[in-house]
Amino acid sequence: MSDTNIRIVGIEDAPEGMAKVWAEAPTPSYIVDEARLTKNLEILARVKRDTGCRILLAQKAFSMFHFYPLVRQYLDGSTASGLFEARLGKEEMGGETHVFSPAYREDEFDELLRYADHIVFNSFAEWRRYGEKAKAAGTVCGLRVNPEHSTQDTPIYDPCAPGSRLGVRLSDFEPEALDGISGLHFHTLCEQGAEPLAETLEVFEEKFGAFLSKMKWVNFGGGHHITKPGYNLALLAACIRRMKEKYGLTVYLEPGEAVAYHAGDLVTTVLDVVETEDVPVAVLDTSAACHMPDVIEMPYRPPLFGAGEAGEKAHTYRLAGPTCLAGDVIGGYSFDEPLARGTRLVFGDMAIYSMVKNNTFNGMALPVIVAAERGGWSVVRQFGYEDFKGRLS
Repeated sequence: MSDTNIRIVGIEDAPEGMAKVWAEAPTPSYIVDEARLTKNLEILARVKRDTGCRILLAQKAFSMFHFYPLVRQYLDGSTASGLFEARLGKEEMGGETHVFSPAYREDEFDELLRYADHIVFNSFAEWRRYGEKAKAAGTVCGLRVNPEHSTQDTPIYDPCAPGSRLGVRLSDFEPEALDGISGLHFHTLCEQGAEPLAETLEVFEEKFGAFLSKMKWVNFGGGHHITKPGYNLALLAACIRRMKEKYGLTVYLEPGEAVAYHAGDLVTTVLDVVETEDVPVAVLDTSAACHMPDVIEMPYRPPLFGAGEAGEKAHTYRLAGPTCLAGDVIGGYSFDEPLARGTRLVFGDMAIYSMVKNNTFNGMALPVIVAAERGGWSVVRQFGYEDFKGRLS
């Protein structure tokens, strides 16, 4: 599928070794870059080394197990939100496998215990329902708490919003029922810095500190943008050391996006340019609704190599997918040169959440999964008609 005449917008900004991959890979493709992934993992490994904490991959953000052998060289294991992720982490990653779910299925729980080293319960009712079975299996048990302290403005990503089902509030806490619980877990962040963590930790300690002397570990959850430039690593380290030195606790972090932050791209081709009374629309062979659903769900505007904001450069287009959904729109971008059929565009930061949340609405084929490693590239998985059909009957 190589074509030396392909025009690739932003090729001059390609990360080292990626220009050839962008030109040769089929489109649409998710391309995950071993070099950029390794750079993130090295930062996380330094945090571990400097603080003595343990760091786990949150598979809900990145589950490309092709790279798990690499990830396990740097991290301590994985976290899961249910049975399938737990099995994937246990079989492909190894190390520790931690599981949290707002509620567990009775028909899955026995199998889940075969994979889980740590299991975190969301309520005392769940703890009473499954705790004895978990303890009998030798599984380390924890409880998720809700500090009721919001540090973000997007309600869909705020576990501390009023009416949240996630975690036990102090008013519902049952100190007399902690026998067998060895750790507390809180998760309140989403793509945030260390400052909101430090702020939340103050509230967590104020509300639940009285119970920490009975615990062996604490889990700060995920949402830590540790590998983002400018992240306050010193403040993160101070938060970790505070829990270790004051209470003697092992501290866990479970980042997802920080592991694969800007380590992957989505390469797509312009199929047609449709003139409208507003701005021209470039129809791509990738879909916001199917292949990058967070664009619509969050919503957000994904970075695009070589492009500017609408109106910033000479030629502005609305980029959209090929499905029948009128709102299958990625956003407005501008370019130095006009777009035409066959032009390739490259969206950045597409390793996280895209692959785990994509879908086949309208019968859209899923993008090819490509690994860029050791100076070359290879197709890890290509999806066809049977993958689409097999989900439906």
